[in-house]
Amino acid sequence: MSQTADAPPSGKQMLSEQVHAHLRDAIMRGDHAPGAPLKPQDLAKQQGVSLAVVREALVRLVGEGLADRLPNRGFAVPAFSDHRWQEIAEARRTIEPVVLRMSIERGDVEWESRVRAAHHRLARTPPYLPEDGQHYSEAWAEAHRVFHRTLLEGCGNPVLLETFDRMWIASELARRWSAHRAPDRDGVTEHRLLEETALARDADAAAEVLVRHLTLTATALISPAHCGPAENA
Repeated sequence: MSQTADAPPSGKQMLSEQVHAHLRDAIMRGDHAPGAPLKPQDLAKQQGVSLAVVREALVRLVGEGLADRLPNRGFAVPAFSDHRWQEIAEARRTIEPVVLRMSIERGDVEWESRVRAAHHRLARTPPYLPEDGQHYSEAWAEAHRVFHRTLLEGCGNPVLLETFDRMWIASELARRWSAHRAPDRDGVTEHRLLEETALARDADAAAEVLVRHLTLTATALISPAHCGPAENA
């Protein structure tokens, strides 16, 4: 009998979820250097699961932009490529300001309240914790994501928000790596200006601030001061 939509996940599915979460966190932390191979056999031994479970998790990571599938059917952490991250930044600079304009035009008072709350949470969450070293804390990374997404949610278009979600995941590595390259960047002011211009319903100013915000991240990634996570592992 086929599994129904309401049936609980199988043991294999649960294991795949666990392995996916473990690998995702490890890649984000920089445990695997840029360009490093992700060998299914080794990962299966380390996690005590089957090759099929590991491959399923790796395929999900490929779809999220957190792993590459190589021509010989192997897997690897995305290589540090300025061109790759510039393409992601270009896509975000093209799409997100348009969605932000729609959000400012359509957003209601409830949206304004959510933007204020999301910014307050982001401003009060420390980006770094002693135990995380030079990596953004998980709490800050989530508060950062929620703030940017909330800014756009006023657009009321789930397809555009799904597009944002995919681009956000794909750019997460770039954003975390940029922290190593621009440690003195004033992200607090950048986010405050985004909140202020959006809530002032100044679409032109908000779009300009957002483009500049995204451009600074892209610029940091090609800075000669690069000392990416591989060099700090």
